[in-house]
Amino acid sequence: MKRTFDLLSSSFGLIIFLPVLILVWILIRAKMPDGSAFFKQKRVGRNGKLFTMIKFRSMSAGHSGSSVSVAGEARITPLGVFLRKYKLDELPELWNVLVGDMSLVGPRPDVPGYADKLLGEDRKVLELRPGITGPASLKYSNEEEILAKVDNPQKYNDEVIFPDKVKINLDYYYNHSLMGDLKIILNTVFRTNY
Repeated sequence: MKRTFDLLSSSFGLIIFLPVLILVWILIRAKMPDGSAFFKQKRVGRNGKLFTMIKFRSMSAGHSGSSVSVAGEARITPLGVFLRKYKLDELPELWNVLVGDMSLVGPRPDVPGYADKLLGEDRKVLELRPGITGPASLKYSNEEEILAKVDNPQKYNDEVIFPDKVKINLDYYYNHSLMGDLKIILNTVFRTNY
């Protein structure tokens, strides 16, 4: 049932948001012409299988740095700040949902390395398709601002945020439902607390 919902919703979403997708693509090409409009990155998917996640690019081309993003970083362009604020950079992930790499709702897919830190029961979260949004995404919707306030963002992410997200995602693994997913989607769209 979840996969059917994902297929129908992502198909509908790609059609409905096509004008927005085209507009954002044009804006990125105009404002950040030094690279592709899309950002592609290997992420860990269901059962630990790697897939290529597609987003709109929000950072300067050829940047280097941590996989942890912090609000106010120079590598995030002014247009990128806007795209991230309204989650427009994540719209291309509807394609990942359509082809089955992702779900609308589930744990956010991590870059390789983090899945290796999952031990015992925590590895059950890898049985889920990663999502565009989820309960951990809602709790940490201002994650970049949180990380901007600490001395060592990478360490804080690894020691505080990541373990908390695993706990939240494990709870989702045991308790997810279609109605719960719909509630998470609505809370994501209307930017309310879960």
